[in-house]
Amino acid sequence: MQFRPTIDLLCDGPAMNVRFDGQTVIVTGAAHGFGRAISLAFAARGANVWACDVNDAGLRETEALSAEREAPLQVRTVDVSNREAVQALVKEASGRAGGRSREQRGGVLGQVGRPLEQIGQDDWHAIFRVNLDGAFYFSQAVAPLMKARGAGRIVNISSGAGLGVSLTGIQAYASAKAAQIGLTRQLAHELGAWGITVNNVAPGFVRSNPTTERQWESYGEEGQRRLIDNIAMKRLGSPDDIAHAVLFFASEYAGWVTGQILSVDGGK
Repeated sequence: MQFRPTIDLLCDGPAMNVRFDGQTVIVTGAAHGFGRAISLAFAARGANVWACDVNDAGLRETEALSAEREAPLQVRTVDVSNREAVQALVKEASGRAGGRSREQRGGVLGQVGRPLEQIGQDDWHAIFRVNLDGAFYFSQAVAPLMKARGAGRIVNISSGAGLGVSLTGIQAYASAKAAQIGLTRQLAHELGAWGITVNNVAPGFVRSNPTTERQWESYGEEGQRRLIDNIAMKRLGSPDDIAHAVLFFASEYAGWVTGQILSVDGGK
């Protein structure tokens, strides 16, 4: 009989020393929340980070935070639903330094949950453009570069909504995030032969931006307590928890991991 090893680890802090010196990383949604945390995490570990968003003021805050931490990064105002703008950013970033990582996230664009019959066509498609089209456009733009190098990392940021139902009640958000997970799995098989991994982080509820703050407040004390009680670890996570999962997928530790969806939600 063959026995598999088990590990019990007692430690006071992170054990992995992950660095990305000389690597180029493009991060979307970098004006706040997850995107900002991911951008700062990569910059602190030596990466050449290109942080983008449509929110120019938020990007400047991200840029200032990185400068304070002596880990500078580049910021660009980019609409991820614009294929030409995405391609221009990838061309600019790839022209400055060699690299192999790209992180993509989206959002709800300020929308709130409404009954199905009240959803307009523009609202439906807007969320798909940011959460699904953007992921496709960036993957399409970086794939030739990664193929030429024989290596690359694509990490999409979906949501627990893509694996179940959305706490927001926004039908398009749950649908787009589920579709993004499908895209992740499909691209993993298409690109794996070139040493490119494609993975997905599915965050649970995190108070990470003005939208999630409003959502949190809307639950009231009782609803907030129920939400936390349903989490195995009995607490909310932080944007850094999501960034750390992305760092793993982008690192050499995940060299034989692809097409995977990692739920970072405190346990459900």
